[in-house]
Amino acid sequence: MSVHPVESDGPFRPELAVTPPERQRRWTVLLRLILLIPHFIVLWLMSIAATVVVIIGWFTALVLGRLPDWISDFLAMFIGYQARVAASYMLLVDEYPPFVVSQPDYPVQVDVRPAELNRLAVFFRIILVIPAAIVSAVVAQGWGMLAFFIWLIVLVSGRNPRPIFDASAAVLRYGFRTNAYFYLLTGAYPKKLFGDARAEDNPPRQSPGTRPLVMSKGGRVLLVVFIVLGVVGLVTNGAVQSLNQPDFHYQYEYAYGR
Repeated sequence: MSVHPVESDGPFRPELAVTPPERQRRWTVLLRLILLIPHFIVLWLMSIAATVVVIIGWFTALVLGRLPDWISDFLAMFIGYQARVAASYMLLVDEYPPFVVSQPDYPVQVDVRPAELNRLAVFFRIILVIPAAIVSAVVAQGWGMLAFFIWLIVLVSGRNPRPIFDASAAVLRYGFRTNAYFYLLTGAYPKKLFGDARAEDNPPRQSPGTRPLVMSKGGRVLLVVFIVLGVVGLVTNGAVQSLNQPDFHYQYEYAYGR
């Protein structure tokens, strides 16, 4: 993981590089969720610490216009670890993720370069991040609705087909960039959900990894499916929850007869 200040004409957009294996071991695919339980526990504990640290960082960034090194280092370590675990959970890689700290040879690498921040954007960060958070939630929900079928395909074939890898990697990268923006590690707003280029438009740039993320046609189509399913899923969940809310006015009238 690269974490260092950078001088540039514009804010650096955090990068996520995922290199998929040619084959995945079926037994690790079968037991993936169980194998990742220790990581889920560590992530939960770290998320509590990250909540406290980002609040301190918010106040500090309002005054200094940047995050102190110790805050940016911790938050970058947290979202990088989160991305590595998520990549394993989403079956983008087969190798077991390292705990907390990155390994130079691990197939998931992040590049975060904290720099000067706009104080006004920092002050309104919780509001500004809402559109990106909604997009991230929608595509993640869509991926989750097809997660069982993706798991079954990878389990049977022993590999992650290119369209599924592209669409899943796009979901992961956008979520990673949204986290980096929320945690004040960048001033660059999350973008390029559909990748950096199209495979059919730029054949020489085709890469098995995600830096750059060159989307195949099948990957883009599947990502659209994620979006549609995600919207339907979130709307349905919201409707179900609203129906399950108790009608206090009705209960009052029923109890008191008026």
